[in-house]
Order: sequence, then structure tokens, then C-alpha cells
Amino acid sequence: MSEKKKPHSISRRKFLKNLGSGVVGTTVAMHGLQKISKAQEAAEPPPHTDRSPMTITVNGKQITTLVQPQTSLADFLRGQLQLTGTKIVCNHGECGACTVLLNGEAVYSCHILALDAANKSVETIEGLLEAEELHPVQEAFLDHDGYQCGFCTPGQIMAAQAILLQNSKPTRAEIMSGMSGNLCRCGAYPKIIESVMAAAEK
Repeated sequence: MSEKKKPHSISRRKFLKNLGSGVVGTTVAMHGLQKISKAQEAAEPPPHTDRSPMTITVNGKQITTLVQPQTSLADFLRGQLQLTGTKIVCNHGECGACTVLLNGEAVYSCHILALDAANKSVETIEGLLEAEELHPVQEAFLDHDGYQCGFCTPGQIMAAQAILLQNSKPTRAEIMSGMSGNLCRCGAYPKIIESVMAAAEK
């Protein structure tokens, strides 16, 4: 009767030896990958090197900073300057909620690049405050209920301010025409027009 072959076995010493070789091999491989990774990092430009320097005056304060070319003025004001009174609603330049004043004129800040406002003056809803005192346009909107949900209100107020800067005594028709680019989803238009007329009287 032939003797059965014993199953293949490995000694503890041989197992540990092989294990050690595997660890060393893995360590060498990882070290090589790290070198490749570092070489790639050196070849690639660091993040944010595409930012461009910009000087801009916001609410009377001159600011010099870096901004990415694709950043909208609205995103710059809200994200980098934390001026969150400017609201982004449609983000397509259609509703007017993001209205700010650029060199005294009303613009949709979501529809203009921050770099296009370089070396210009921007005024936001925060800039209308005098310390803790409300601006006459802000007071008029409060007194005459020129808002409901309030989300479009900053843009409405800035559009009204732009009208009054150009014409301190506008007619009702002129106010309606000037405010036509600012939408109110709540439909508070009669109160908004009334508020602007009251602000003009002040």
C-alpha cells in the first residue's frame, strides 16, 4: 500500500520570513508611489493660482483682494465679503433680487463678473445703514409694508435707491418703470410702489 503524501505545509519561520519580505516590498512600492505623487504635485500648479488681483470699493471701503475670473459679483459679495444681504434667487439676471448699485446705477450682481466691477464703487443693502440707523428708503419699506417674505426686498430697495439718486421726485409711472426689473413672487407691488413714493417724499 503506497504511503499517502502529506499535505504541503509551511513552517512558522518560513511564513514569518515571507511575510517580512511582503511588508518590505509593499513599503518600497509605497515609497515609490509617494515619490511619483510628489513629482506630480511639483509639476502641477498649486490651487487658486488662477486668481486675479482686484481693487474695488464696497460700501465706501476700498478692498484689494484676489478673485477667480469666473466669480460673479453676487458670489464675491456673499462668499468673500460675507455681505449676505444681497440675495441670489434666479442666478440668471432675470428677477432683480441681487440688485446692487455699481457706480450709482442698479445692476444684477449675479449677471456681472466681480472683475468687471474692479476699480468701481459698489453699494449693497448693508451700505445704506448709517451705524444702526435705517436709510429713508428702508424706513419707507417698513412703514408701508413694502415686503412680504422679504427675500426680494434688498434688491427692491436698491433699485428704488437707484431711481431716487437719479430723480428725487419721480412720478408713479417713473417708479413703476424703474422698478419693473425687480420681481416680487409675493405680489406686493402696490405696497412696493407706495413705499418708493413715500421715500421720495422724505
